[in-house]
Amino acid sequence: MTEKGTWGELLGSRYLGTATVLAGGVLLEASNVYLTTSLLPTAIADIGGARFYAWTMTVFLLASVVSAILVSRVLARLGARGAYAVGFGLFALGSAVAAVSPAMEALLAGRVVQGLGGGLMAGLGYAVIRSALPARLWARAAALASAMWGVGNLAGPAVGGLFAQFGAWRLAFVLLAVTAAAAIALAFRTLPAGERSSDASGRIPVVSLGLLTVAVGVVSVASVVPPGPLTVAGIAVALVPVAVFVAYERKSAARVLPATTYAPRSDLKWIYLTVAFLSLGIGTETFIPLFGQDLGGLPPLAAGFLGAALSFGWSISQLVSSNATSPRLVRGLQIAGPALLTVGLAAYASLQSTGPGAAIIALWVVALMVSGAGIGIAFPHLTVAVMSASSDKTEGEKAAAGINTVMLITNGFGTALAGLLVNLGAPSLVDSAHYLLIGFAAIIAFGVLTAIRAGSAGSPGSRSLTGQHQNDDGSGTEDDVADQRGRARHVERGGVDEAEPHVREQQAAGDREAMRATPANTP
Repeated sequence: MTEKGTWGELLGSRYLGTATVLAGGVLLEASNVYLTTSLLPTAIADIGGARFYAWTMTVFLLASVVSAILVSRVLARLGARGAYAVGFGLFALGSAVAAVSPAMEALLAGRVVQGLGGGLMAGLGYAVIRSALPARLWARAAALASAMWGVGNLAGPAVGGLFAQFGAWRLAFVLLAVTAAAAIALAFRTLPAGERSSDASGRIPVVSLGLLTVAVGVVSVASVVPPGPLTVAGIAVALVPVAVFVAYERKSAARVLPATTYAPRSDLKWIYLTVAFLSLGIGTETFIPLFGQDLGGLPPLAAGFLGAALSFGWSISQLVSSNATSPRLVRGLQIAGPALLTVGLAAYASLQSTGPGAAIIALWVVALMVSGAGIGIAFPHLTVAVMSASSDKTEGEKAAAGINTVMLITNGFGTALAGLLVNLGAPSLVDSAHYLLIGFAAIIAFGVLTAIRAGSAGSPGSRSLTGQHQNDDGSGTEDDVADQRGRARHVERGGVDEAEPHVREQQAAGDREAMRATPANTP
């Protein structure tokens, strides 16, 4: 019987520091985009550079994608403490550069360094869960980390707006730098030291890295040009390197995603696709305040809170959903997530009109919270399924880090597509809302199919969608039994659970034997 973890255990004295580091890194990355957006008008009034306005987001996203791809390599080489020191350190350095920038060009340089640190921190927030916490806490830790994206959407504009109100945009970046620097000390105090893994000296996936960088770069440019034919062309062109990336990764020895992703009967590729469809829903948030102000007649502050309704629903539902442990319930939540997001966006679209009354605006909030709940009920369990996709520690960390990579790339494409769909409805804002929301709902509906497909893929010897490692007959595999025995012989050293050396050797031998007895997970 699976041992059930609790929120009290995760947030208790033993694991609170670890949880703070994992969630805090994601929060800094998530809030930074919206915080900077709120600060930019004030910064531009001070140092100029209005023509670079959109590029402050573009260069940050590009740098984040590059470092997110390298998370598993950095983690393998430096361990959890060293990897977080690099991530928080780069973020602190970039924030300091932005704080003292005399011109927009310098601020852009700071944003690049910030993005490199932010991509590492967000990816580590998922990848380190596996090694820093017991399996019974994975779902709650994943929910906490993922909820930070929603919290960031709420906190970023509020904090940024407060500093901008007093013209203290530089002080805001100083605060980010100080916070990141303090987090380094916390990481060294609470995270396991980690060991250099066999993947530490592996080749960097240069080709895959280049292909994804080109794709994100092209779609980022497409998102900042006036919506129209250039946007369509940009999205189409960006899909080419993505397709080449998948084809290359299937045969390459140096991969961004674990080899299991491309196995014919693997669940993992379908789980990643489901994560992508859920992440796409976040792209609608940019325009919700606009609809609130121009269609609903709401003041800017109220419209901003309307835009946060989706994030609120996402964050709250994740914390509740992570309590589910029954395989059947977990499976249902993973499938229901994209379905609920689709229904919520479609309902919100159907309620769009000019000058709605208070009752309709209240229904807007409900529909948006339902949409967010669709993301929240599924995401923690999809994350655990990804982390459980391989019995190999390094491959499991690589798989977990891939969640953030998938989210970042999807957000880039989603932003460009959202601008295109809104433009199709111009000059009618009601039509723009319909095109955006119904268009996204139609695409996200395919997430139900990928979630169903993930549960039926079930390759022998691979992790199932519920995170359980099974044989063809549904029984636990030999390495799972060995792992259970090994965990029973853990000893506590310096506040960190570690297996005795001979237990680790037995587990490694069990994994090697299981690999020989299991069909290879390579194409």
